[in-house]
Amino acid sequence: MNANRRNFLKLSGIGMAAVVLPGVVRSEPVQAKKNGSIPVRLGLASYTLRKMNLDDTLAICQKLDFKHISLKDFHLKLNATDAEIAEAVKKCKDAGVEIGSGGVIYMKSEAEVDAAFEYARKAGMNMIIGVPQHEMLPYAEKKVKEYDIRLAIHNHGPTDKVYPSCESAYVLIKNMDKRMGLCLDIGHTQRIQRDPSADLKDYFDRILEIHMKDVTTSDSEGKAIEIGRGVIDIPGFLKTVVKMKFSGILSFEYEKDDKDPVIGLAESLGYVKGVLAVIN
Repeated sequence: MNANRRNFLKLSGIGMAAVVLPGVVRSEPVQAKKNGSIPVRLGLASYTLRKMNLDDTLAICQKLDFKHISLKDFHLKLNATDAEIAEAVKKCKDAGVEIGSGGVIYMKSEAEVDAAFEYARKAGMNMIIGVPQHEMLPYAEKKVKEYDIRLAIHNHGPTDKVYPSCESAYVLIKNMDKRMGLCLDIGHTQRIQRDPSADLKDYFDRILEIHMKDVTTSDSEGKAIEIGRGVIDIPGFLKTVVKMKFSGILSFEYEKDDKDPVIGLAESLGYVKGVLAVIN
């Protein structure tokens, strides 16, 4: 473990581990010391907890102090009834967790675009994290205007033939409605050998959400790992986020350890909070 990582974990990682390891130390989530806050909004992409039900997922959000969630269909089915949607929305509200977006949602036809926007409307989401096929973009833009719900196109790295990078989506939407935007996945960006900080700067006017993660290598073989243990320059990226005053959500999408992800998620969150505390 390098010195920088060790220092950041001293600031907050142990405190976050206490949330999921009761009795080790006090279980309150660590906050930045200077003013009691951090300069960005943090959230959870619920894909992280894909083996858990919604109730358990929200309990983890409360323990880790996540106030925002992006729901994957594991936790709110795309074909959910109105009653099921209303129940999920109430559970989130009662837990003090805002449903900011849903996704990733794939859209290969007009019917799938229609269904995605109706799903988001009924759940009170202000954004869809989506992957519309290229030919669906004009129709998706029409729905963005009709519903006033933003669409953030998600990049999926070197094996993705539709949107491998933010650039591949940006060139198609740059002249469209400003609510047609991007979800910058920094792990997949690193895996395609692009600099996440550079992409944040280059496409900043369209980046609506960020998926926070780390990867083992900067190529197609890169695997998910706890944030701070991989190859992404997380301190440098977060400095860019703060400097540019990014106002969207940094959603943690921890893809490792799908059967037991909470400790790794807590470590990742603690590391990021530690970095942000130092920056702040």
